[in-house]
Amino acid sequence: MNVSKKNPLTKRNPEKEAVSANQKAFMQKYRRWIRLIRFLRFFLLAGFLLLWEVCARAGLINDFIFSSPCRMFDCFLKAAGEQRLFLHIFITIGETLLSFFIVSVVSLLLAALLWSCKGLYEVLEPALVMLNSLPKSALAPVLIVWLGNNIKTVIVTGILLAVFASTITLTSGFYKTDVDKIRLMQTLGAGKRDILFKLLIPSSIPLILSTMKVNIGLCLVGVIIGEFMAARAGLGYLIIYSSQVFQMDMVMLSILILCVIAVAMYQSIALISRKITG
Repeated sequence: MNVSKKNPLTKRNPEKEAVSANQKAFMQKYRRWIRLIRFLRFFLLAGFLLLWEVCARAGLINDFIFSSPCRMFDCFLKAAGEQRLFLHIFITIGETLLSFFIVSVVSLLLAALLWSCKGLYEVLEPALVMLNSLPKSALAPVLIVWLGNNIKTVIVTGILLAVFASTITLTSGFYKTDVDKIRLMQTLGAGKRDILFKLLIPSSIPLILSTMKVNIGLCLVGVIIGEFMAARAGLGYLIIYSSQVFQMDMVMLSILILCVIAVAMYQSIALISRKITG
């Protein structure tokens, strides 16, 4: 008869079991907290839309001026049937992504250049701060004269709104890298190129990703400003045109779609950031 016996060398570890139980309890509590946050977000949004609709139907607000969720939904169905709304959405998204890509590449290259030449950074820092503080909407009429009333003006406006702040942030982050690590690499014979690609950029990846999260929103704002001034398509153009002909349902719908696009783009960058950083 085969009788199974416990291995006498195997002993229970109460401390390890206690830690495991505490971890499970913590994860359960964390999941409940996340579910609560998501519920409250949904409840807040649904409550706002419901209150908006009730006020419009009760006559507390003028639904012609402020529109209402039901009116916007009807407007969306009508515009979707004509397919013109999706064209404006795709154009705005394309312009924003192109501006974002250019800003990400140019700001990283400029930050690397300014780190490599500290004297150049000290000379150009006041100019960068000034250009970053300058209202970009004031440059839009000038850009129309320089570049014309076309998509180039829209994209350049999106770039200008983000590139200076991004360059300043990345350059400051490069200069805050641990000096002892840089000196150690220098004593081992590493040049500026080695330090840049093997230390600065890898150690600054969290900063780069955080900057990209901000840039995607700034590029969207810049593109909308450009479409206000110099566009024949896009959500910015649609908002201006609809407001001029008093189609306030389309104006409010376009603003709501912009909010959805902004959240979706930010969450996409955040997801990529979590994948990279683990």
